[in-house]
Amino acid sequence: MTKPIMAKATAVWLIDNTTISFKQIADFVGMHELEIQGIADGDVATGVKGFDPVANNQLTQEEIDLAEKNPLHKIKLKFNPSAVGEEKRRGPRYTPLSKRQDRPASIYWLVKFHPELSDGQISKLVGTTKPTIQAIRERTHWNIGNIQPVDPVALGLCKQSELDAAVQKAVAKRQAEGVVMSDDERRKLVSTEQSLSMEDTPKIPTAIEGLETFSLKDDREEEKEEVYDAESLFKLPSSKDEDEDEDEQP
Repeated sequence: MTKPIMAKATAVWLIDNTTISFKQIADFVGMHELEIQGIADGDVATGVKGFDPVANNQLTQEEIDLAEKNPLHKIKLKFNPSAVGEEKRRGPRYTPLSKRQDRPASIYWLVKFHPELSDGQISKLVGTTKPTIQAIRERTHWNIGNIQPVDPVALGLCKQSELDAAVQKAVAKRQAEGVVMSDDERRKLVSTEQSLSMEDTPKIPTAIEGLETFSLKDDREEEKEEVYDAESLFKLPSSKDEDEDEDEQP
């Protein structure tokens, strides 16, 4: 554990019983400094009873004394041997109720674009069950006709780093088993860091591909262009009617 339990109540107790700065308390309980200031002003956490971190084996008095003497000292949570390993997530990921309706779409995306992932890996990434994954993989899901594949990272069901790690692990396993992958499968296995580090290659749109040297004007026509002078362009031709009118006038 990197943060104390009952963070807001712990912050209330530290404000009321110590002279530790707001910044130190905020870093310790994982809150914003303005929230700590709001608690001190009585605008936040009204009616919340303070939670003693010393009595509850989360903080030592020596650590509080050091923090009071040095405003730059970062408060450290008391080491608890029984809590070692508790920060690791076990089993499927918990998915909020508001996002559970998006899980079939994310499962469909993973099954379609990353077939190398096992059902257990997909279950951990998006927090679902293996029967649901199998139903979507075999297209026997009751709503398979309305499910569209959507990236689980875009839906907020997992992080890009977690997806990349799962894919790389699946690749290593397949290579150890001697499975030969196609070129399309290899392209899908490029991680985000690798794809971002690649140089951009200029591409010509398919609509104008092959027209790079196309010109509406022929080079041979430019060589045969006639040169006109100003007099030939602006001189009007004389007509017989005009000559006869001039002869009849006195």
